[in-house]
Amino acid sequence: MRKSSSLSAGSRSALAFAGAMMLAQAPAQPANAGKFRVLYVFQGGTDASGPIAGVIKRGKLFYGTSYFGGTNNLGTVYSVAADGTESVIHSFGSGTDGANPQAGLVADAKGNLYGTTYAGGAKDRGTVFKITPRGKETVLYSFCPNYPHCTDGFNVSAGLILDASGNLYGTSYAGGANSLGTVFKVASDGTETVLYSFKGGSDGADPSAAVIADSQGNLYGTTYDGGNTNCSNAGCGTVFKLATDGTESVLYAFQGGSDGANPFASLIMDATGNLYGTTWSGGSTTNCSGSGCGTVFEVATNGTETILHAFSGGSDGADLQSPLTADNKGNLYGTTDYGGNMSDCSGNGCGTVFKLAPDGTKTVLHAFAGSDGAQPGGQLLAEKKGELYATTYNGGGSCDCGVVFRVKE
Repeated sequence: MRKSSSLSAGSRSALAFAGAMMLAQAPAQPANAGKFRVLYVFQGGTDASGPIAGVIKRGKLFYGTSYFGGTNNLGTVYSVAADGTESVIHSFGSGTDGANPQAGLVADAKGNLYGTTYAGGAKDRGTVFKITPRGKETVLYSFCPNYPHCTDGFNVSAGLILDASGNLYGTSYAGGANSLGTVFKVASDGTETVLYSFKGGSDGADPSAAVIADSQGNLYGTTYDGGNTNCSNAGCGTVFKLATDGTESVLYAFQGGSDGANPFASLIMDATGNLYGTTWSGGSTTNCSGSGCGTVFEVATNGTETILHAFSGGSDGADLQSPLTADNKGNLYGTTDYGGNMSDCSGNGCGTVFKLAPDGTKTVLHAFAGSDGAQPGGQLLAEKKGELYATTYNGGGSCDCGVVFRVKE
């Protein structure tokens, strides 16, 4: 499981992306003006504020969550139409219904929405919730019912995946048998089962991202910490696999140097089982105060890790916390929290939307300026005709409450 600098021979047709991607890194190209549009500027107050996650689409509407805003300023579920019409569907914090959702939503075939909250619930340790198409919210599970013994996990910052039987799978950043996070399942009847409790050593610790599943039901994800004793002895994070029998294996442990460190985001998988993701730091460790500005990486089925792009800060962008999105031509798309136009956002840059082509060429599709949003953190949603939709946590208006945006090449 050591880092390789060789070219990948595998084809990558994806979740739906295809084509052979050359792993030799080409220089970043000048910023592409693209076709950028702000769909909605959040207003704060009883409106939504501070969306951390991206959006999903059901019918003609985009749906998402916000960490703040709503009637109690404890977060919302909202919808936005293509014409910019926005509605708050649910305001959290009216009781034990949850508070401060960090993650996005998943929908079933009937249009029900499912998500998680970081806080709130019966013990203020977070929830798994369901919202019907008519806006009725139900808490399916409240974490840590036996507080302070939270062996079931708590503080869920990641979203969920849904199987054909209606079971939901996710991760908790904290809690579990070792207080270092879990992978869990919530059945359709609300029963929660811990599938794995992280130990904090070589197996990883503190998962911040959602899991993905292969066709056999194995789960794959990342942990922000653990894996080895680098990165101030906390470990630099891992890419892991959780088999259907509960066996956890580390596919790759980050070293904290040129190979990247501290993955916040979930993974995507191609048809041959190769995994792709991002790291918050690492890469070119001469940049970003010596800790590196983050990477886009591939982990092959044999555990070999290859860096597809190491960010350099400045106009190139820095610090990645969102998952990648792929198209059927082998292009990867993502966002950086910072960098871009360095005259904006107190000289740190307000973040970027980027494209990484199959030949390794990296292009900035949009550099945020603050007035049009700042700190994009959610996964980009790919729609027809090359349109990408997501959110920014900050910027956009006088309250600095974030936006929903569209960018098109």
